Amino acid sequence: MSTVSALAKQRTPIRPARVLLHTFLALTALAWLAPLLWAVFSAMRPYSETSEHGYLSWPHTLNFDNFKNAFTQSDMTHYFMNTLVIAVPAVLITLFLSSMVAFYVSRFDFRVNLALLLVFTAGNLLPQQVIITPLYRMYLLTNLPGITASGKLYDSALGLVLIHVAFQSGFCAFVLANYMRSLPHELTEAALVDGASVWRLYWQITLPLCKPAMAALATLLSIWIYNDFFWALVLISTGENMPITSALNNLSGQYFTDPNLVAAGSLLTAIPTLIVYFVLQKQFVSGLTLGSAKG
Repeated sequence: MSTVSALAKQRTPIRPARVLLHTFLALTALAWLAPLLWAVFSAMRPYSETSEHGYLSWPHTLNFDNFKNAFTQSDMTHYFMNTLVIAVPAVLITLFLSSMVAFYVSRFDFRVNLALLLVFTAGNLLPQQVIITPLYRMYLLTNLPGITASGKLYDSALGLVLIHVAFQSGFCAFVLANYMRSLPHELTEAALVDGASVWRLYWQITLPLCKPAMAALATLLSIWIYNDFFWALVLISTGENMPITSALNNLSGQYFTDPNLVAAGSLLTAIPTLIVYFVLQKQFVSGLTLGSAKG
């Protein structure tokens, strides 16, 4: 009993500042979750009920009919496949190319290292809307007979893959270069002494050590490319070739749109990004906290 009482006395009293901090964090989390919870609530109610009683009324019917209708009416399976054809190659190619650039500028001492990294990073500073007109013209003039279904770079999955790779490589190269600089140079020097080639230094020694950073970038890239709407809207003209973000247009009629049905479709399209995040959650968090404990 004396030990228990001693431990009770040693407990730190709850301070008002800590209570206020936790209250603020709880309210902030609730504010972020409120739109999602409201979308779920609306998606589970039929439109006839909300149009009669309003969205702030107590629900009389809650079911998953809107989710079923949204999945079938928008033909989401087809658009999911379109998105996979775009997102998977774009993520893999971006990580591969940006890691090669980061390896060059971080593990070798050349005068143009910093300038090369700045060129890749500067691409992210250019607004997409500024280059859309010349890029649109270039896509129309680029003929790819036998490679794409349209015969051009325009209106093809290849065109979207290339633009995503071009726009995302700068950010990934910058992150990976900073991470590779934190790796011990003794690893590279020892491998060079043992006769390892440059490719082996990159592929078998440096790249395996970058798995946390690569996983974090893969998570971000998957979400960004999956949620892209601007490039698909401008560079794709055929409805069947559009990604999943454009499939929601199939739920909107010319004279009437069911908001509850659109909410259900929006929630369905968000499921793959949640799966990617939860699968790579540990690697994503560890990648974001790399270097936080270093002096």
